[in-house]
Order: sequence, then structure tokens, then C-alpha cells
Amino acid sequence: MNRYPTNSDTRRWDGKRVHLTTTYPLIPISFSDIYIIATETDYLDVLAKKYYGDQTLWWVIAQANGIKATLKAPTGQQLRIPRDIQSILTNFFSENK
Repeated sequence: MNRYPTNSDTRRWDGKRVHLTTTYPLIPISFSDIYIIATETDYLDVLAKKYYGDQTLWWVIAQANGIKATLKAPTGQQLRIPRDIQSILTNFFSENK
């Protein structure tokens, strides 16, 4: 699987391929959010698969919890799992046209 979506690259004036910057939306707190305590075996992609049915949505959990540069969930930390995934994805796609 390619780690870059097919629409994330373009060509510069000199013909070199470059990747566009992805912008992630702010994810507001909602009453429907789920809260869990991360164990040492938790990874964001596995949690995304469990709660959203799609492991590629790991970034939603990372963005909601301020986690950067890792898929490993911080052991013992309370994690917020946003439930309004459709609204989040709508915002994501509108910011990254």
C-alpha cells in the first residue's frame, strides 16, 4: 500500500515530483466521545480499526489527543476517541482539496 494518497503529489515547474502538505482539522470535544486508558499494547491504527472499522483513520485519534510522530498509544494515558467521524472527515476533505 502506498503511504501517500494518489492526489497528494504534483509536479513542480522543473518537473520534479513533490508532495502536498496535509492539513488536519481541529477536533472539538463532543458528548458522544469515548474515553479509554491506553495499555502498553495499544496502537492508534488498531484502535482506529476497532472504533471506526478503518485503520487508516489513526490520525483522528492522534489529532484529538495531541499525539505526534508515533502510532504507539502512550501507556496509561486517557485517550479520547471522537465518534462524530463523518463531520471530521468532511472537515478534513474540505481543508485538503
